[in-house]
Amino acid sequence: MGIVWNDAASYWKYIKIFWITFLVIALGVASVFMMASAGVFGDMPEFEQLENPQTNLATEILSADGETLAKLYLSDNRTPISYEELPENIVDALIATEDARYYNHAGIDARGFARAVAYLGKKGGASTISQQLSRQLFIGPRAPDKQGAIIQKIKEWVIAVRLERSYTKEEIIAMYLNIYDYNYNADGIRSAARIYFGKEPQDLRMEESAVLVGMLKNSSYYNPIRREELVFNRRNTVLNQMAKYEKITQEQADSLKALPMKINFNPESHREGLATYFRTYLQRWLKEWVDKNPKDDGSKYNIYNDGLTVYTTIDSRLQKNAEVAVQEHMKRLQAEFFVQNTKQRNATAPFTDLEQHQIDNILERAMKNSARWRAMKREGKSEKEIRASFRKATKMTVFDYNSDSYDKDTTMTPLDSIRYYKTFLRAAMMSMEPQTGHVKAWVGGVDNTHFQYDNVIQGARQVGSTFKPFVYATAIDQLRYSPCDSFPDTQYCIEPLKYGNIEEWCPKNSNGKYSGKNFTLKRALASSVNTVTAQLIDKVGPASVVKIAKDMGLTHPIPEVPSIALGTPDFNVFELVGAYGTFANQGVYVKPIFVTRIEDKNGTVLYEYVPETKDVLSKEVAYAMVNLMEGVTQSGSGARLRGNAMVENTVYKEIITGYPYEFSNPIAGKTGTTQNQSDGWFMGMVPNLVTGVWVGGEDRSVHFDSSAYGQGASMALPIWALYMKANYADKKLGISKGAFPEPENQTINVDCAKMLEDLKNDLDLDDSDLDDLDF
Repeated sequence: MGIVWNDAASYWKYIKIFWITFLVIALGVASVFMMASAGVFGDMPEFEQLENPQTNLATEILSADGETLAKLYLSDNRTPISYEELPENIVDALIATEDARYYNHAGIDARGFARAVAYLGKKGGASTISQQLSRQLFIGPRAPDKQGAIIQKIKEWVIAVRLERSYTKEEIIAMYLNIYDYNYNADGIRSAARIYFGKEPQDLRMEESAVLVGMLKNSSYYNPIRREELVFNRRNTVLNQMAKYEKITQEQADSLKALPMKINFNPESHREGLATYFRTYLQRWLKEWVDKNPKDDGSKYNIYNDGLTVYTTIDSRLQKNAEVAVQEHMKRLQAEFFVQNTKQRNATAPFTDLEQHQIDNILERAMKNSARWRAMKREGKSEKEIRASFRKATKMTVFDYNSDSYDKDTTMTPLDSIRYYKTFLRAAMMSMEPQTGHVKAWVGGVDNTHFQYDNVIQGARQVGSTFKPFVYATAIDQLRYSPCDSFPDTQYCIEPLKYGNIEEWCPKNSNGKYSGKNFTLKRALASSVNTVTAQLIDKVGPASVVKIAKDMGLTHPIPEVPSIALGTPDFNVFELVGAYGTFANQGVYVKPIFVTRIEDKNGTVLYEYVPETKDVLSKEVAYAMVNLMEGVTQSGSGARLRGNAMVENTVYKEIITGYPYEFSNPIAGKTGTTQNQSDGWFMGMVPNLVTGVWVGGEDRSVHFDSSAYGQGASMALPIWALYMKANYADKKLGISKGAFPEPENQTINVDCAKMLEDLKNDLDLDDSDLDDLDF
């Protein structure tokens, strides 16, 4: 029924009341907006903040082949992407579900607001995408009281309008999806896509995008890991909305709704994923870098919040092959170690040849160096209380090769856990491209969660016979020896005081015997004949060997004494791989590098590496050395790479039937074994990849009792072989199977077979005349 006006005066009276009311409301709303903008209801963001909203951005670590190795962050695992990098299906899902009239308003949806007021929110809220973004960026959690909530909503409106004036619609969508917290360190759409589906956003299927859009309502409540059915239904609601607003057909929606929800959960944390040891070291390196490279205003970059991009040399495919090789071999080797170190077979297991007081001293040091001891000391606990805690049984999770994810829940005393961890052999390997120094793979141990000591770069271990090539290189370089020159395998002594040594030094071969034969240098290195190496270092002097070794990048101390010839100095895998790279790179040392470039969040280059190189050996000497070390894999301790070695083993079935590697391509290398089999090494080279492997116990007293198991050829070489077989299986990696490049004018003879034939012809000899010469 319409209004009946008695006269014109009444009509105009109501018109006046209407307009006065309208103006009062309009002025009131405008006043509220102005007061909100002026900060009457609390601080509001400045214009500059709207232009450059501050969010914590994780540092992204990229592999050489473009994969994300990890993110560095403290609270926010966020790596923003542009609107162009978003798939169309997620934009459609977002608008259909959250703000159907998004392109038709300027931050506030009047129709949506009226509907929300009329139906008290029962038919949906009125928050636009711009309002939701303003809440995420500047407002924060919803206030618990009604008055606070109203004030927040007013501020939200004001900021939403400002955002619409400062950014395009596309930029607002990208900002909103980049800012949202999806839980499980999935900050922003890129992290969410990787963590929940294991892929980049642009690769998301429509039903997967619908899951992530559905979570925007409340990611804690709509949690696909804990509430799968709830999220499944929410996903289907999103698909229905897309059909309602004609982003897809109803038939498509029905088809997609019938699909199961497949979550591929890939949590991103600092101790999970590829290259965990490398990433831990990289964090330390980055912290040192930011200390030395401040911003223009003098402040420091924050590697957890500033959104840096770090381009590394690690190849994710090589890295994965390396980690699998280490884990596969070490699991089997450890099983054999356990068989040999039962209490019945070794009363002091896992330690060998130690008295009880020596074992007690090892455990005492480990206890005092533990995190538990330090933490209780900080709490003010007495030493008596601390020691008592180490003997009190407690629940813990320990490392176990036979358990899922290598985690085993158990109960033991902390002191027993220290002894338990001492029983495990450790391993390390690193791979490098010798021509560039680019580190391609870095494995510091078998599991970074339980064994955090990085054996690639931390500390150093005796290198054994892997040091011998530096002695041979010095002799060939200075005295122009050839791999075909021969020396007798007889006792050789270096007199006291000649090089500062106090006693006469008369090294024995590993078997304690002397063959009496003459060995060519190639054969002597292949068989690791100590007496020949002693003769060489005596001819050139230890100081000359030390100089060449240091020029090739060995940084740990090297005493100038003859015994270094047999590998008494300690080095780490990192520097030894760099040094061996000199041989493969035709005598030029290239310092290993692992970061090529660092960019800020805007793509500005902050750091670009400059190669550090040094000419150490001539091409001829380097090639002669490569030829010498090829002999190691042809007829020496590395010959099992060719599949012709047999070793008895009760657990490691692969070894019982021989080493099934059967490489036929040129390989240069050197094994190394230290006293009592405490350290096993293998350095392996092909023309474009140099790899070093070390295996040993945390303590030198933890080792195999015999060289059959404890030598480098048994402990370390199989890791290299497994790694290279996987590399060669992937043709895209381009790992060389060809010969090492020979210099155009190779002046040092490396063809010993031809030399022998010429010698026989020149002197008219037969084979019996050369019985004492071993080529």
